[in-house]
Amino acid sequence: MKSSVLFSVLFSIFIITNSSAQEEEDKAFEKYNISITTGIGYGKVENENQPNYDLNANIGELLFTYNLKENLGIATGVGYLQLSGNGFNTNGNFYHERDLIKIPLLLRANKNFGDKFNIYALIGFYGQTIVNEEFRYLNSLEKDVFGGWSFGLQSSFTFEYEISEDWSMGINIATQSDFNKLDTKNDASFEDEQAITTLNTIGLLFKFRF
Repeated sequence: MKSSVLFSVLFSIFIITNSSAQEEEDKAFEKYNISITTGIGYGKVENENQPNYDLNANIGELLFTYNLKENLGIATGVGYLQLSGNGFNTNGNFYHERDLIKIPLLLRANKNFGDKFNIYALIGFYGQTIVNEEFRYLNSLEKDVFGGWSFGLQSSFTFEYEISEDWSMGINIATQSDFNKLDTKNDASFEDEQAITTLNTIGLLFKFRF
């Protein structure tokens, strides 16, 4: 959660600085763009009753952005997260795999440096739900242990280079943290509440303008 707060503060500074530097005269700019981001990283699992553990993360996100003006826009889309890692609970040691679908709603701001190089930031909220989950123990396999929707705060910074007028690529650094905890289902072999916090990733971005 500390990383999300830090990103939020940096985003606020970015917005203020960018607004003060913006020219009074409006310029022509693209109204829409589509971006694809990929990333790898890690996240911390915080449990109510069981020991905490870390998970490796692979993430992909497709965002559709509507630009309100040259340096400010709103974005939404869909993300897919794959989490995996080792831990232990009252049943013993396990290997945990989880896939989630995420729907974000974000505010975007950007700053241009010359003709080719841009820095932009996004911050906002998301909802996500588990679509597949497995706990692999030494002699057993348990599926779909947790259920429901989790909601949280996500933010990112991207360093982007324009390859042409139609598309760009760059480096994306992102973080997210759940507000609420998911509960185990009634038929689960153990009872707990769980949240994924401090999920940090770094990866590539591809943006297409039209």
